[in-house]
Amino acid sequence: MTIDLYPEIIRRQDLSPDKGFGTEIDEDCKTIHDATKGFGANKQRVIDTLATKDATARWKLSLRFKDLYPNDKGGNLAELMKSEFSGDFGQALTMLAMPLDEAECYMLRKATKGIGCNVSVVYSILCGRVMEELTLVKKKFFDLYSKDLTQLMASELRGDMERLIINSLQAGEQPYDPQFHTDDKAKEDAEIIYKKGQGRWGTDEKGIFKILCAAPPEYISKISAVYTDKYGYTLWKAMEKELSGNVRDGTLHMLGMKLKPYETIAKLIKSACAGIGTDELLLTCCIIRYQHVMKDVMTAHIELFGKTVHDRVREETSGKYKEVLLAILNAAWPEHGE
Repeated sequence: MTIDLYPEIIRRQDLSPDKGFGTEIDEDCKTIHDATKGFGANKQRVIDTLATKDATARWKLSLRFKDLYPNDKGGNLAELMKSEFSGDFGQALTMLAMPLDEAECYMLRKATKGIGCNVSVVYSILCGRVMEELTLVKKKFFDLYSKDLTQLMASELRGDMERLIINSLQAGEQPYDPQFHTDDKAKEDAEIIYKKGQGRWGTDEKGIFKILCAAPPEYISKISAVYTDKYGYTLWKAMEKELSGNVRDGTLHMLGMKLKPYETIAKLIKSACAGIGTDELLLTCCIIRYQHVMKDVMTAHIELFGKTVHDRVREETSGKYKEVLLAILNAAWPEHGE
């Protein structure tokens, strides 16, 4: 099965933890409340309190803040961050102040607002995910914005990218079943993919996406092995050759999340910093969303690029925005000497 990106407490949607929130969460809420009172907020105290927590602690903090400080923006910690801070720094704190499933909905909304769509953010959130988490995102998005996520994607995207994303949302990854995902079926699907791609004039992306989006990692590996034996190159290479632009990037990201997730995430972080100018929205989304698996991502990033994600953040960002991203990273992979 594709890796889980949500900690257990978010997957359970447990609104009343058995052991309570604890005094430390209450103290953190008070620290943030005090740091944002009066004229001018204390940025560093908020960073030290909010950005140093993992996703589970931040989930508890966002819920507990509503109970303790209902007069601070209605107890909505994200709205408080949005009102107190601005720019990329404020956007990062706003996302940190939300439970992770809610933060992903906010990221998708940001990616689709205004002129154009940040497709890298969209496919990184919606492609190559376990069905349980996608279901939570779709439900949460409707609860927050009274909009159907599938309909929004259909209105924002066009052509092959729309087909990829809609298939990801609707098909969902199947659990691996050796009685169903047999070698014979892998041969059939490998042939279908070939005929809809390499073996025809023009590529039938919709048919290919339908197979790939639903296939669990174990079955993708079977298809790729058959494809390699029969046609001389891997399924990855076939998609790389047949597709182009953003849809190629999205499809390879989906395959990567199923087969080599930590390398794929490391490459996504690098892509946010590639070319002229950093894609701050994508970079922020990556650092926050993947904190739960950052230890493995960091190892892959070092092996691939010879540097830590911390190094990349220092090269590409500055000021308090840099500090908040580094604090998130250090909560998962502390740097020596800091």
